Amino acid sequence: MLKAILFDLDGTIVNTDPLHFQLWKEILNNYGIVIDHNSYKEKISGGSNPTILKKLLPHLSTTEVEELADYKEAKFREMATSLEPMTGLLEFIAWVKKQKLQKAVVTNAPPENAEFMLDVLQLTETFPLVILGGVMTVEKPDPAPYKLCLEKLEISPEEAIVFEDSRSGIKSAVGAGIYTVGVASTHEPESLLEVGASIVINDFSDEKLQKLLDSWKISGI
Repeated sequence: MLKAILFDLDGTIVNTDPLHFQLWKEILNNYGIVIDHNSYKEKISGGSNPTILKKLLPHLSTTEVEELADYKEAKFREMATSLEPMTGLLEFIAWVKKQKLQKAVVTNAPPENAEFMLDVLQLTETFPLVILGGVMTVEKPDPAPYKLCLEKLEISPEEAIVFEDSRSGIKSAVGAGIYTVGVASTHEPESLLEVGASIVINDFSDEKLQKLLDSWKISGI
């Protein structure tokens, strides 16, 4: 029986990847590292700042990593004042509310960014539970953030559905035993299916999602 819908934030609720790509490209270029969209998807998308920076700039000290991450996210918030929700998201949330299902966000985004994005999108009250993987001892792709979410909601993996756009996020949700829908905003559908997504949609207006909604209304998943 379906009891909750769980969402990633960046790339799922809102397509922020173009901004993140632009900022990472500028920052890494200062260190002589050139990235394109493919390397961004492989090495950056879905990861937390400390993990990304330790991997790409291992010579930086912990303090330097923190300062660079803070700088990058401050620039992001300056640029992201006119964010729009993913196509079809608000209508889907209305359906979720009508079904009286629980809702939560599970994200690797820094706390300030998560709060900022939900506020800009006017979705703060929509999600009473936000799990911040980036401040846990382990983050996505580890299943721990989604397992914690299930624990907080007091439900089993079989009673939830996850929406995720990144490979690391899908690995996390699938690792927690949750049915996962890939959102192809940042990765090719084949890439998301490869790591365990059960189906992939383009956005929340996709006909494939509507077919799933019809089946959920009857029996859940």
